[in-house]
Amino acid sequence: MSGKRTYDEDDDFSESSNSSGYDDDLDDPLFGSSKKTKTLTVAKRKPNEKVAEEVSSMDHLAHLPTGYVPDVVSKMFHRHDFSYLELKPDHASRPLWISPSDGRIILESFSPLAEQAQDFLVTIAEPVSRPSHIHEYRITAYSLYAAVSVGLETADIIAVLNRLSKVPVAESIINFIESATVSYGKVKLVLKHNRYFVESPQADILQMLLKDPVIGALRVDSANLTSSNGLTTAKAPTQGGLVIPGTKPGESSDNVEDIYAAVVGEKAAQEEEDDDDAFDAVHSFEISNDSVEVVKKRCQEIDYPVLEEYDFRNDQRNPDLDIDLKPSTQIRPYQEKSLSKMFGNGRARSGIIVLPCGAGKTLVGITAACTIRKSVIVLCTSSVSVMQWRQQFLQWCTIQPENVAVFTSDNKEMFRTEAGLVVSTYSMVANTRNRSHDSQKVMDFLTSREWGFIILDEVHVVPAAMFRRVVTTIAAHAKLGLTATLVREDDKISDLNFLIGPKLYEANWMDLAQKGHIANVQCAEVWCPMTSEFYQEYLRESARKRMLLYIMNPTKFQACQFLIHYHEKRGDKIIVFADNVYALQEYALKLGKPFIYGGTPQQERMNILQNFQYNDQVNTIFLSKVGDTSIDLPEATCLIQISSHYGSRRQEAQRLGRILRAKRRNDEGFNAFFYSLVSKDTQEMYYSTKRQAFLVDQGYAFKVITHLHGMETLPNLAYASARERRELLQEVLLKNEDAAGLEVGDDADNSSIARKDGLKRAQQSSAGQKKAKAQRTAGSLASLAGGEDMAYVEYTGNKNKELKEHHPLIQKMYYKKGKK
Repeated sequence: MSGKRTYDEDDDFSESSNSSGYDDDLDDPLFGSSKKTKTLTVAKRKPNEKVAEEVSSMDHLAHLPTGYVPDVVSKMFHRHDFSYLELKPDHASRPLWISPSDGRIILESFSPLAEQAQDFLVTIAEPVSRPSHIHEYRITAYSLYAAVSVGLETADIIAVLNRLSKVPVAESIINFIESATVSYGKVKLVLKHNRYFVESPQADILQMLLKDPVIGALRVDSANLTSSNGLTTAKAPTQGGLVIPGTKPGESSDNVEDIYAAVVGEKAAQEEEDDDDAFDAVHSFEISNDSVEVVKKRCQEIDYPVLEEYDFRNDQRNPDLDIDLKPSTQIRPYQEKSLSKMFGNGRARSGIIVLPCGAGKTLVGITAACTIRKSVIVLCTSSVSVMQWRQQFLQWCTIQPENVAVFTSDNKEMFRTEAGLVVSTYSMVANTRNRSHDSQKVMDFLTSREWGFIILDEVHVVPAAMFRRVVTTIAAHAKLGLTATLVREDDKISDLNFLIGPKLYEANWMDLAQKGHIANVQCAEVWCPMTSEFYQEYLRESARKRMLLYIMNPTKFQACQFLIHYHEKRGDKIIVFADNVYALQEYALKLGKPFIYGGTPQQERMNILQNFQYNDQVNTIFLSKVGDTSIDLPEATCLIQISSHYGSRRQEAQRLGRILRAKRRNDEGFNAFFYSLVSKDTQEMYYSTKRQAFLVDQGYAFKVITHLHGMETLPNLAYASARERRELLQEVLLKNEDAAGLEVGDDADNSSIARKDGLKRAQQSSAGQKKAKAQRTAGSLASLAGGEDMAYVEYTGNKNKELKEHHPLIQKMYYKKGKK
């Protein structure tokens, strides 16, 4: 409760400003005697009829059953009173509780049925928080869309929830599920024999679509009609005969039927199978290839969104790609489970798979490509990840090197065979500016082909406008998005549901860590007190300069130096992250370590990364935000973060992912370490708390370290004297505000900054715009008089520039006069 409730003389409720939730003079907030306790006693004497009239006008209590008359406590707790819900007799053995008001689901992860319940809940709901013992999920329209897309029926969802829930599923939840699934997944767009068909198991839905003036006019008459209603009828697709590479035939695919059988029971599942014969046929009608986008848009408008599937086994037009997993390659159970959601009915569904960093997202994409066996294009975020994807394809599968082409700013290759693989970046494909001859030649090659499969790596970081250009430029039948953090700070993550498809699978980070598939990480937040000199300037400087001051805090520098020294002695490989390029260079040069940022040449990047992985003398590297995503450093066991992008949850999780890959050393509880260095009593502490929200929801706990024992006695400790700290402070203050800026890239968190900077550059370079005569900046008279080691300097423009504005005759006369 946000404030205490008191009962006044007018027999009504009013709210005071005390945020503690109970009176200041209350000795014991639970059992103590106080005026609040008396207030509630008096209020309970209020007639039930009057309370019922007040409650009936509240929209947030609309989920209450008819005839329910709450007492005064119900009014105090508003929508959080569920005392009217009756527990089932065997509620102790059921793991779920479902909130009738907002679709929240609470799961007891210690229940014997928890594992089966988790598989089901990940399919129908969005994970909100999954710590050790209690998990929280939320049913949304998008999550139900994803559930229907993998084959779950409305009745199945409600039946399983009723079986697992401690209380009967509320009517409000049932109505929401029915309304959200009534049209989702009922219409599919399927490519068979290079002809597009609108398909549905219910003929009446297709008849309704054909009566629509837009869709009906785009229908193509088919010669092989097998029903009197003008539709083509065929047997529903099944997975029969399709074996995902890396798995053994006969292994449990953990598809929808398996989940349903696990939570409902084998007997109930067998009874359901008896009724399946009535629904083993699908109906369809054909549309022309040119009208696909129009039909998809129209179906979206009439609330029948189209689900895209690719019948790759019956695609005779596009040549097969000679690719398969090597016999030694075996995928893990959770990877197999994610792929079974994609290929559950023998076709390729477009969608998104969410796996933690280091859990093998790349191998999932490679296995999907080996299953479809058509031409593949892979899009990444950077040129470094392009080379790593190429190397991973050659390592895990049998594709020949000549069939793999790379399209970056340095390499512009094309495969020579009928089918092949291309690895590129989003920016190379989505670029709309003038291209070089070689680049345009490769783009023509990409756009003129029909691609069977497109893999979109780190799909969450791509701005929506760029992604739309990619989707419209590259014609691909099936799309798979891979990511570890399906979050964006601009709340545009929902766009991906329609640009790619629904979320097919999301893994549990803590579960994978317990099973040894990813590293067990100790997370810590190190509080670094600001020195008196730096904090004095911090309080008086502008916001951007403040950022530079708390990043360059000498105590933070010493903590970084101590942690590097400590973990190098343990034999760890250390990555230090800094978003601020100036701080990155200062830290790295002072400590004598290699560093990579946006301006580092590609060849130098590869040399530094290879030395870090294989050279025992290079145990620490400094990275800017170019290392946040798609850089594979399996040897890294320790990560230190000295500056970050404000409150970005995504960046925190992506950086943790650099050390999440399973480690060889398992001789201790924690085998990887994540340190976030934060300057105390600054804005950085607020941002740090926001950044940790996503990882805390995944089950990670951050340990707060207020003092590093032994740091003061470290040999050659930097900035140990007051003189060194003052010199550093003067150097920081002399830097302009550009040095306090963050490195900008094409991701979700930077999109707003990139737009502002791009607009500014466009305005400066626009035709006919003159350069500003003066630039206005905030300053002080002390700095102008040299009080802060600054001096006033006047600059005179070149006289030749003035001559250009005069008539040629005047210029000639002026030149002669000057010569004399």
